[in-house]
Amino acid sequence: MRRTAAGAAVACLALLLGTACGSRLPESDFEDRATPPSPESAEPIRVGVISSATSPVGGSAFTGPRDGAKAYFDRLNARGGIDGRRVEVRLCDDGGSGVGNNECVHRLIDEDKVVALVATTALDYAGASRVSHARVPDIGGQPIGPAYDTYPHLYGIYGSLAPRDGTPGWDGKLYGGTEVYRYFKRVHGARTAAVVSYNQSASAAYARLVTQGLRAEGYRVVTEQVDFALPNFRAAAADLKEQGADLVFDAIDTHGNAQLCKAMDDVGAQVTAKVTNVQNWTSTVPEDYKDAPRCRNALWATGSSRDYEDVGDPAVREFRDATAGLKTHSQWQLEGWAAARWFTDAARACARAGVTRGCVDAFMNRGEPYSAGGLLIPVAYERLPNPPKTRRACLSVARWRDGRGWVSQGDMNATCFDVPQIAYRP
Repeated sequence: MRRTAAGAAVACLALLLGTACGSRLPESDFEDRATPPSPESAEPIRVGVISSATSPVGGSAFTGPRDGAKAYFDRLNARGGIDGRRVEVRLCDDGGSGVGNNECVHRLIDEDKVVALVATTALDYAGASRVSHARVPDIGGQPIGPAYDTYPHLYGIYGSLAPRDGTPGWDGKLYGGTEVYRYFKRVHGARTAAVVSYNQSASAAYARLVTQGLRAEGYRVVTEQVDFALPNFRAAAADLKEQGADLVFDAIDTHGNAQLCKAMDDVGAQVTAKVTNVQNWTSTVPEDYKDAPRCRNALWATGSSRDYEDVGDPAVREFRDATAGLKTHSQWQLEGWAAARWFTDAARACARAGVTRGCVDAFMNRGEPYSAGGLLIPVAYERLPNPPKTRRACLSVARWRDGRGWVSQGDMNATCFDVPQIAYRP
């Protein structure tokens, strides 16, 4: 359950190889096992990728993980696939609706017979219970909603400690840490934070969660709410300047963030950091914030994966080499790549016995942390009967600099804090 308070914005607004599957696993996991064919005659391994590519939020808002996963599988197939078998990727756009999502789940699971889903990025994951009931492993999905903290056989990209017994979290409550707020307090001496939201239910709910976490860390909090239809960002910017805010957090979309940043530049509001989340950790910052150069260079992003600009890291460099042809790059692309690598490691561990849904699921459940070769802060899945009151949590931090892009701020595996876990309802 690496669902930080700041990282939950998306949800509210819209390793080592283990032992290959063998005698430790129940025979039922191999009920459809057959003698593995030779590479020359091998059937492809089929996986599904569901994304809300044409959602009401915007055409490219949810496609990053899909593009990263597809790039990984393309490179994998060019290098011989998995034990001589290529990976066949079946894509499905659910349109951002629950009906469309259920249709994708039905097509991929019942008709295409995929072994697993990979890098799911769905605005409304209405088909999650169906995926779980079919015991199809869903690997490395983005936790836009509570599904990955609700159902077994679903493995979100950030892990989970929840029982996953059909109810979200613990008795309907999820928990997130305050490590982002602790970081800016400890490392940058921030004391006053502004939280900007719309007068819309999901936005306002997330703003309350951020405010709760900030206060738990001892911040003085300034709340700014703007009208969703006719937002007056200039008034909000003027007030946060007057209040002397060191940090600005938000519960608004990318377009609204750009307008807020422009308003902050217009009124001369200077802050230590304008903090955004992993969804907005992209190479499109110069275009998105073209009218706000000062605020643009105060942008910081936090997450749980290695900065996609950190090409000094070999795993990141491999990702960037394979995606050199893409017009833009993003942190979500890197996380989709990591999800595809995760499935591949599971399938390789199962190759001798047979790459089945049961064997891949058993690999995911083996209880060992996974880092995708260092791309992720090690991800764990446990089923704790009670929520943790505190937890040691690490985070990846980057800052935007014109001419340099996103610049990593320290080692994500060493930027760690013991922080309280704050309850909230999804």
